[in-house]
This record gives sequence, structure tokens and C-alpha cells, in this order.
Amino acid sequence: MRHESAEEITMGIEQAPTEKGKQAARGFRKATANEERKVEAEKGSDLAKGADRFEERSKSSDGKSAGEKQRL
Repeated sequence: MRHESAEEITMGIEQAPTEKGKQAARGFRKATANEERKVEAEKGSDLAKGADRFEERSKSSDGKSAGEKQRL
């Protein structure tokens, strides 16, 4: 499982313009990490990351990804 680096997490938090926004970003990051662990535990395997995750999510109800449709 690939996790974001400390630098990636910090950059996302630092982009928030206010302290309240930074706190919200920290809370959101923590909540999404907890949710991801829960889903992976239920699924029994890691979720796809990066480009693999994008491809997995881009599949429509017909089972074809955006890339497959463009090649037609």
C-alpha cells in the first residue's frame, strides 16, 4: 500500500489560507486515511493507488474505461 509522504500531506495542509482551513485539512486527511483502512480491511486487499486507482474509478457501467472508449 502506498501512503502519501509527510511532505505531500504537509503541502496540502499548508495550501489552506486560514488556520481554520488548515485544521479542516488535517481532519479531512485523518478521516480519509481511517476510511481507506476500513475499506481495505473489509475488501481484504489494498485499494489501487495513483494511475491504477484513476483507471479503476473511470470504468463506467459497461465495464469500459475512458481509455478503452477513446481507442474505439
